[in-house]
Amino acid sequence: MIKTRLVRLLSHAKKYIVYNVMWQWMALIAQVVSVFTIAGLFGKLYAKKAASGDIVKCACVFAAVLVVRFLCDKMAAGASYKASVDVKCILRDKIYEKLLKLGVSYNEKIATSEVVQLSTEGVEQLEIYFGKYLPQLFYSILAPVTLFIVLAAKASIKAGVVLLLCVPLIPASIVAVQKIAKKLLNNYWGIYTELGDSFLENLQGLTTLKIYQADGMKAEQMDEEAAEFRKITMKVLTMQLNSTSVMDIVAYGGAVVGMIVALSEFLKGNITLEQTLCIVLLASEFFIPLRLLGSFFHIAMNGMAASDKIFGLLDLEEDKTGKVIFTKEQLKNLSVRFEDVNFSYNSDRKILNDVSLDISPGSFVSLVGESGCGKSTIAGLISGKNKKFNGRLTLSGVPIGDIAESELMRHVTVVRHNSYLFKGTVRENLIMADLGADDEKLKAVLIKVNLWDFVSENGGLDMEIAEKGDNLSGGQCQRLCIARAILHDSEMYIFDEAASNIDAESEGMIMDAIHELAKTKTVLLISHRLFNVISSDNIYMLKDGEIAESGTHEQLMKKSGEYFRLFESQRKLEEFGKEDADVCREIS
Repeated sequence: MIKTRLVRLLSHAKKYIVYNVMWQWMALIAQVVSVFTIAGLFGKLYAKKAASGDIVKCACVFAAVLVVRFLCDKMAAGASYKASVDVKCILRDKIYEKLLKLGVSYNEKIATSEVVQLSTEGVEQLEIYFGKYLPQLFYSILAPVTLFIVLAAKASIKAGVVLLLCVPLIPASIVAVQKIAKKLLNNYWGIYTELGDSFLENLQGLTTLKIYQADGMKAEQMDEEAAEFRKITMKVLTMQLNSTSVMDIVAYGGAVVGMIVALSEFLKGNITLEQTLCIVLLASEFFIPLRLLGSFFHIAMNGMAASDKIFGLLDLEEDKTGKVIFTKEQLKNLSVRFEDVNFSYNSDRKILNDVSLDISPGSFVSLVGESGCGKSTIAGLISGKNKKFNGRLTLSGVPIGDIAESELMRHVTVVRHNSYLFKGTVRENLIMADLGADDEKLKAVLIKVNLWDFVSENGGLDMEIAEKGDNLSGGQCQRLCIARAILHDSEMYIFDEAASNIDAESEGMIMDAIHELAKTKTVLLISHRLFNVISSDNIYMLKDGEIAESGTHEQLMKKSGEYFRLFESQRKLEEFGKEDADVCREIS
């Protein structure tokens, strides 16, 4: 239960663990002094040799011991806190640094939900490991040895030996439990992270699930996973309660055996009443430290299982990172080329199948097609989020794997339908795209997305934004995200359904901003609504992970193929919706 790698990682905690043990040991010595003082007084009272001064002396010693115990407990608690205070920060920093090294494609190696769980509850469990378990482990060894030496010298060697021999029964029971607990807790963490992964995936895709009426099926699957998690949790609790009962029986049984031996020795006349009282009063102290260790043991075991997964994350192999930096000429003529690109998230289903496409410098290109055809996957490949593909993907003739990730993030900006807004002011949410931007520049980008009037009426650039923009409408949130993207001033922009799930007025404003941006930048627009892509220089129609058609809107309409059928079905659906809206207005 001492993981050397974990201890080395937090080596500065060692001295505080030593301090904790030392303060607990001093409190034990004070306890021994008080017991011998009280036993001595009772011995004199039994022999009728006690004087008033003895009672006063005993009271003073007892009061002094209380003060010492209080100070020792306080100092031990402080040492416990200092031993564990940096655990969260250090481990979370290590996890964060690892994610940065893995890059934006980290989720190809580990699920986001597992990272969140390890960074929160997993780290919390290890705080107790350093602050409570390790100090208690060493103190549990020191305390019985100290008491044995004291009782053997001052009371009864026989009783001391019996008590000392009973002490190892508790760690023996802990070792027996550990063999069962390790496998059980590994299963617990496995099921726990799988449940978290399912929950996060279903939550993020809830809109899609509702559209395809698959939310009920996913809810049933989550119910089954939750039931499995409940079962494994109950098994862990049962194991902990059973082992606690065993340790209680051993602890109290050992203390009783020691007391019986002491009384037997007293009745035989081998020890005095004073010595007998000392043994009886100190017998439980042999077992209490180990009993407390057993309580911390279960939490520590959970922490060990969590640490295995944390180190598993920290040991993940890092992909070779590119080092190519774009030249000014390459940035000026930033182009994208896919040549026979294949991609799949798992072996069961292929997402992209021999996709070849070109995005010329300064062009306005659109990707369209039904949900699940691979549009967002293409955006992920260009931005470096998805790396495990076959084929050739180049930017300005440079293979994307050779390009430094920082270069991609600097020169390719992605705006999704769920781009994030942070709690803070409008200025704080914008300025992260350009730390040197002044207020005039911020105002200019807000004007471009038709948001300045609203912002100026509500506090200007110091207007407070709630987490995820909860105090804004969907359209306002999206326009603010686009304003931030424009401020980033990159050479290429990818808008992945940036105008979806918002009202028609906001959609029009967003498309106006995108079309204006397309005059000076390379723009890739992904949209389920074909009306928004009519003015594109080139349109790629995807179906089942393949390029079914490509060309301008006019060219594709003349072909009367997949694009034509999808466009006409959307047009008829929108006309039908308008007719229904007109009827409703007439009725009202």
